[in-house]
Amino acid sequence: MFKLPTAEKRIKNKKQTAYVEEGVSITPMPVTMDETVTITYDGLLAQNKAETIYAHMGNGFSDSWTNIQDIPMKKERTVWTASVIPADSRMNFCFHDGADNWDNNNGYNWSLTIHNGKQF
Repeated sequence: MFKLPTAEKRIKNKKQTAYVEEGVSITPMPVTMDETVTITYDGLLAQNKAETIYAHMGNGFSDSWTNIQDIPMKKERTVWTASVIPADSRMNFCFHDGADNWDNNNGYNWSLTIHNGKQF
């Protein structure tokens, strides 16, 4: 399950950004469990001027997602953003516009391992 962050949690986060794929970036990197992560999207749907975009998200292995949710993204100038707090060891996502148009990384989606925050 993904939680939406409070304003206070968003402010305290580290700010290093990783460009995962053309059109998709993640802040902060590495992604740590129970910390706010922001997904920024300016890929195919944004370039085609979609009026709404959702981050379609789930946990677990890439072939068997669990806790699937559609998170509405907010438009900020020419990019779309969504902030969530991961609560599992793997986060999978792709994007859609609510009108059955998808950007799913050519069928591979995007998948990130979530760090547990422990240092060794």
